[in-house]
Amino acid sequence: MPTEEKTTQIKYKNIEWKVISNPKKDSLLDLQKKHRFHDLDIEDCLSEIQRPKIDEYDKYLFIVLHLPTMKGRGDKRHVETSEVKIFIGKNYLVTIHENNKTIEKVIAKVQSTLKTKKDYMALGTGYLLYMIVDDLFEDCFPILDDLSDQVNELEVEVFDMGKTRDRLKEILMLKKDLINLRRIIMPQRAVIAQLEHKNKKFIPEDLDLYFDDIVDKIEKIWNNIGNLQELASSVHETNESIISHTTNKTIKTLTTISVIMLPLTFITGFYGMNIVGLPYAEAQDALRYVFGLLVGVVLLMVLYFKYRKWL
Repeated sequence: MPTEEKTTQIKYKNIEWKVISNPKKDSLLDLQKKHRFHDLDIEDCLSEIQRPKIDEYDKYLFIVLHLPTMKGRGDKRHVETSEVKIFIGKNYLVTIHENNKTIEKVIAKVQSTLKTKKDYMALGTGYLLYMIVDDLFEDCFPILDDLSDQVNELEVEVFDMGKTRDRLKEILMLKKDLINLRRIIMPQRAVIAQLEHKNKKFIPEDLDLYFDDIVDKIEKIWNNIGNLQELASSVHETNESIISHTTNKTIKTLTTISVIMLPLTFITGFYGMNIVGLPYAEAQDALRYVFGLLVGVVLLMVLYFKYRKWL
């Protein structure tokens, strides 16, 4: 993963949006000097993973959000946490992230046309924050769609008896991704809900409904995760049942063979004794008699097992 620092600055009238990807300490110290950010906030920006939160100050808010991101390709895809830190003041918004694809897409969209820039930035930093956060959570749905496709695919393929054991690892990895996704999303609901009650210098009252919409979106994501977890658990249980059934069937077959072999072993062992006077041992067709006896015993046992419906 590239770690080169990248800074993007977008202005519209008196509103400034600054985005720093993979920030270095010097860049953060320059920001602190310009906007008088608290030392602890700068430390949080340098730390790899922080808990989601909102810190309120007289002149700005500091927000830490966690978003899910899908890493890897093919069978190695997995859900990871992407952290986004945001400083919002009266006339500026600073976004700090590490290779967050959604942020990069938003930047490209805002820079694409003057109209788009106006749509995002004309109503102030509070509305800009809403638009960015809304896009961040909107990009959770493709991840849910991807996981849903995996569940549906496994639901079909789990009934392929020849591949049942091969699917177990995929099912467990899917359940792990859903657990990670749930763990990431859970604290975000409270963080976004808090924005409605923070300093109205940064989040005007008329934006409360907009952030309510994001809370509703997070609730929808949360419910979808729960539904997918239930489906994944059902697929897992079905897979285990099929494995158990296949194993029992194999054991039943092996047991039947062992039971059939038992009298055959006895007969061959009996006639294998070096004793004078064994029935038909001295007969000219002794081998034929013994072989016929073995075949007859096998047929009788097979017929008996079928009669008892053991075969």
